[in-house]
Amino acid sequence: MSDDPVNPANTARHVPHEMGCKPLNYRRLPDGIERHQAGSQKNGYSPSNCAHNAITWHGAAARLRVCSLGSIMGAIAMVLVACAQVPTTFEPTNPLSKNAFSADDFDNVLREHVHDGRVHYPAVQADQRFRLYLDLLDRVDPNQMSREDQLAFWINAYNAFAVKGILDGLTPSPYVGWFRYFKSREYRVGGRRLTLSGLEHEILRAGFHEPRIHFAIVCASRSCPALRSSVYRGAHLNEQLDEAARAFINDPSRNRVDRTRKVAQLSKIFDWFEEDFSGAVGSVLAYVARYVDDPEVAKELAQPGYRIEYLEYDWSLNGIPPKEVARVGTSR
Repeated sequence: MSDDPVNPANTARHVPHEMGCKPLNYRRLPDGIERHQAGSQKNGYSPSNCAHNAITWHGAAARLRVCSLGSIMGAIAMVLVACAQVPTTFEPTNPLSKNAFSADDFDNVLREHVHDGRVHYPAVQADQRFRLYLDLLDRVDPNQMSREDQLAFWINAYNAFAVKGILDGLTPSPYVGWFRYFKSREYRVGGRRLTLSGLEHEILRAGFHEPRIHFAIVCASRSCPALRSSVYRGAHLNEQLDEAARAFINDPSRNRVDRTRKVAQLSKIFDWFEEDFSGAVGSVLAYVARYVDDPEVAKELAQPGYRIEYLEYDWSLNGIPPKEVARVGTSR
């Protein structure tokens, strides 16, 4: 929308609404830079560096109205990390064989400590299986997997790292918090380091071109999709992603339709990643219509006449904070 703020780092999902700057020339300029992604690499994603992605800084004076210290800091941070690389090859020091990796430990953690999308972080923190799963991620070469297994692997890794960030005392909330949580904190996969932002944008989005990932990856906030109480599996991935899309789109706390006013009130995720959804079927509303349970509403959304209003994003934690670890086993 024309009055949307600029998100000063390439973490469109993650930057709060009140960031304070607005683009002059663009409908939405997520990070003050223009990315021209190169073609996908053999294994599904391409590196993020200045030469390969032809990242061009437009200039704050020409494109932006700098309205707050937070915005200036965000723009400076963006420049500093614009050339950060995301690995395309992996060299685990203690590698597992191709078929030895299992996400069962993480699956058991999710089944026991995540209920209706609400995470009991103290219980996860105390569960040795979560640490064992994180250790396994550093012993895997994802490039040896099939495309479906790779995508499931990276979705699960993102969700695990997002939980780990909370356990480490980080937060996706503004302003310094989101930079540390998404852009600065590094995690290990296959002997390499990467951030949540790099994983999302350069591996998942650029490599797989699957809009349904936005309903599967969860950055520990209430307005994110609900964290699934089980892992994603390559063998069932299409069905699981469809289920995630339907659950998110038909959740009235995240999306709703006013048929009288002909207004679709949608999650900001559809705004931040409009190009992903429009690129798939032509428009955001056409994409939403695919998964709406009510066939009459779906038919209306697929036709001209509706306008979109984007809902405020709630960045509060999606569960019991880890500082309450002493109360593991209690319910609330």
